[in-house]
Amino acid sequence: MPSIPKILIGLGIALIVIGVLWAVVSRWIPLGKLPGDIIVKKENSTFYFPIVTCIIVSLVASLLLSLFRK
Repeated sequence: MPSIPKILIGLGIALIVIGVLWAVVSRWIPLGKLPGDIIVKKENSTFYFPIVTCIIVSLVASLLLSLFRK
């Protein structure tokens, strides 16, 4: 069983890779600004909930995890 430092290093590398991919993909696919994302603007505040973006990210993550599962 891997030790905690190895797990944390792996998670850190995974987050860096996800961040870089997100930056590259967001040039062509406007994640966070899709139709269906909830935006409520009032005088002094803005509420933003990217529901469709969350669903798409969840589906992609589920597909990737199912492909790489042992």
